[in-house]
Amino acid sequence: MGQEPKTLQEAVIYFSDPANCREYLVARRWPSGVICPRCGSDKVLFLAKYSRWQCSAKHDARQFTAKTGTIMEDSPIGLDKWLTAMWLIVNCKNGISSYEIHRALGITQKSAWFLDHRIRLALHQGSSENLLSGECEADETFIGGKARNMHKGKRAERITGTGTKDKTAVMGILQRGGKVRTSVVANRKKHALQSEVRKHVEAGSALYTDALLSYEGLASDYAHQVIDQAIQYVDGRVHTNGLENFWSLLKRSINGTYVSVEPFHLFRYLDEQAYRYNNRK
Repeated sequence: MGQEPKTLQEAVIYFSDPANCREYLVARRWPSGVICPRCGSDKVLFLAKYSRWQCSAKHDARQFTAKTGTIMEDSPIGLDKWLTAMWLIVNCKNGISSYEIHRALGITQKSAWFLDHRIRLALHQGSSENLLSGECEADETFIGGKARNMHKGKRAERITGTGTKDKTAVMGILQRGGKVRTSVVANRKKHALQSEVRKHVEAGSALYTDALLSYEGLASDYAHQVIDQAIQYVDGRVHTNGLENFWSLLKRSINGTYVSVEPFHLFRYLDEQAYRYNNRK
């Protein structure tokens, strides 16, 4: 398997060689040998002149590259830029904006935006993952612009009420010592929050939440304990500080790097931050 660059300088140097890019992808995509992404045959011939493979089976589009069937397939941008952008996105703790990638890689901002969202698509956590178990924390927060940072005209357009009316509700569930799962939810009502808990947490697990009334009723399926944050934040093992840590990282990336995130794109940024958190070690 190809080496893993540890620093940005190593990544730029390593991925500047097309052969390195190809070997790096092949080692991770086809560890047991290259197979045709269209028919699954392992009888393929490498065409060095064109840096692609040709399948020996008789079917349409027999030739393919390491990009075929991936998020990079229909992009004319080279692997050197794709792989460096991936390295930047998964390694920058507070995220990296499309304008930064545009300046760093010498591509247009629109191309950088395209790369960003394709990579976030690849970071999406699949629905087939195992349920969380053991000790789990559940919490919710709101994401949205701060009125004091907006221009007067933009503030009048975006802020139509007080409190959380114009913000987007986000829920997180964390398995202590394990992974975090995040999702955009319609609201903080009982049905919305409890359906997410039951979708992601194995019955019988220990579940810790704050005193929001929407969590009432979960004790029938979980060892549910509540921490009233108006009184205290920690009571032995009962707290949601793990998720509070994750929310601080998420909001630092959104407020400090991305600045303004449209609600219909928010789930992509959640996937990005959750991937970084889940693979931080």
